[in-house]
Amino acid sequence: MPGWILRATINAFLRRIPEWALWLAGAVPLGLLGYDLMAGQLGVDPVRDIEHRLGRTALYFLVATLAVTPLARFAGLRLIHLRRALGLLAFSYAALHIAAWALLDMGLLWAQMLRDVTKRPYLLFGAGAALILLILALTSNRASIRRLGPWWRRLHRLSYLAALLACLHWLWSLKIITDWAAFVTLAILLLLILRLPVPQKNQK
Repeated sequence: MPGWILRATINAFLRRIPEWALWLAGAVPLGLLGYDLMAGQLGVDPVRDIEHRLGRTALYFLVATLAVTPLARFAGLRLIHLRRALGLLAFSYAALHIAAWALLDMGLLWAQMLRDVTKRPYLLFGAGAALILLILALTSNRASIRRLGPWWRRLHRLSYLAALLACLHWLWSLKIITDWAAFVTLAILLLLILRLPVPQKNQK
């Protein structure tokens, strides 16, 4: 089958994927986490595992969001209609990650939270990423697109910074950099490089 026919077939399938189906699929990691919690399969420190799994899932959805443009540019795969849902899923899991830390780990004790931040500065990277994702989530609607005009696209380029901050937050929190963490980091760097504008050759 010629490549263009295969791409057209795949894009026809992708266009039929509604946002609600993506949200349903995006809830699977949360469902699996709930199942593991009820089954007592979260290890010796369930709170830590809950925090880490929610945080990693947020990062994975953020990576998927960054992959939309390179996939369209280099593979011809059109996922633009799902990018908003992917970004909101990334924010949702990031919010759950912070809520798990604040409620389950810190018990909403603000003084203890402040001490934890000063003791573990990498939390600032995570807070910065979460703040950016919050701003992007609040401006992901059509009304914000109309009001901000050309500034909307510039604002949403902060997703690149959010991905870097979230990745640094994750790497710094690890005692040992695993192969998987290194792979995800390289994937993020590659996606950011692929999103750089391609210089146009001057035509004579």
